[in-house]
Amino acid sequence: MPADSKPKRRKLVLIVALSLVSALVAGAALWCRWVYTQVERYAHQDQAARADAIGVLGAAEYDGRPSPVYRARLDHALELYHRDIAPLIITLGGPGGDQYNEGAVGEAYLISRGVPEQDIIAETSSRNTEESARRIAVIAHANGLHRLVIVSDDTHMFRIHAICAAEGLDVLTSPRSRPPVEDKTLEAERIAHEIISYTFWRLHLH
Repeated sequence: MPADSKPKRRKLVLIVALSLVSALVAGAALWCRWVYTQVERYAHQDQAARADAIGVLGAAEYDGRPSPVYRARLDHALELYHRDIAPLIITLGGPGGDQYNEGAVGEAYLISRGVPEQDIIAETSSRNTEESARRIAVIAHANGLHRLVIVSDDTHMFRIHAICAAEGLDVLTSPRSRPPVEDKTLEAERIAHEIISYTFWRLHLH
C-alpha cells in the first residue's frame, strides 16, 4: 500500500463524516422549523364548531382549586358550552400531588359555574397529554361521541390534535385566550417544549 494512502483514506472518512453530520444538522433544523410552523398555525386557529363534546386538558390545581391556567381553560370551555358548541364537557387530568385530581377539580368548578352535573364527564387518571388523548378516546367510543372540540393552551394545540387523531378521534382545537402581556422567554420555552415533546412522541421515545 502506498505510503500516502492512509492519510488520503483518513481524509475521505473525515469528509464523509462531516457530510453526514451536516446533513443531520440540516435535517434536524428543517424538522424543527416544520414543527414550529405547525405549532404557530394551530396556536392562532380556533376551529370550534358544533361537536358532541368539549374536552378540557387538565393543568395544575391547588388544594382543590384550579390554577389560573386551568381556570382559563375551563372558562373557555364554559364559553363554548354556552354557545351551544356541544352539550357535554369532559374534564381531563389525574392526581395533582395532593388528595385532589385535575379532572374532578375541573368538574367541581364547572358545576359551581352552573353547568349541570349530567353534562360533565370527569376523567381522573391521566398524567400527561398522551394518556389524556387515550382516555378521551375510550370515553368517546364508550359514549358514542364522534366529534370533539379540545381546549388547552395555544402552543399545545398542534401536539394534542396529532395525538388525538392518532387515537382515531375527529378533533377540532380551540385554544384558551392568551393573557395580553406574555413573557417572550416563557413563550419560547413553551414552543421548544412542544417541538421536543412532539418529536419524542413521533419517535416513540416518550
